[in-house]
Amino acid sequence: MQLAPVGDFCPNESCPDYGKLQSDQQRNIKRAGKTQRGRQRFQCKTCQQTFTETKGTLFYRRRTSEKEILETLALIAEGVRISSLARAKGHREDTILDWLRDAARHVEAVEEALMANYSLKRAQLDALWSYVGNRGEKKATPKPTSVACSGVPR
Repeated sequence: MQLAPVGDFCPNESCPDYGKLQSDQQRNIKRAGKTQRGRQRFQCKTCQQTFTETKGTLFYRRRTSEKEILETLALIAEGVRISSLARAKGHREDTILDWLRDAARHVEAVEEALMANYSLKRAQLDALWSYVGNRGEKKATPKPTSVACSGVPR
């Protein structure tokens, strides 16, 4: 099974042509220039909605480059702590955690990119997804309360 690339269908759920793959004879999606950052923009001829080539991906509406995001995810898979990455790369911890949560929604594409561009092993990727599933969100840990001899908290 191969995924259809963005630009081969309309991603607008209210469009009558939503999700319909375009045939060579009937192209409903046309190129509509580029964004300021150089991303290809498309437009559906039916609903007139425009969208970019990154719509539906981990990189949609991100100000950080794809390379930077993938490199950060690869370093997390290598075992580097998020707090260390935040200091070294200049991103907020919450931003990196947001990348992780979005990456979890795009597992197959992210794994393919990480395996192709970084020397990661399957076990490292499994550890990354395990981390995302178990600890991917910041949680405040409650401080233990000390109990007086009478059993009443101090």
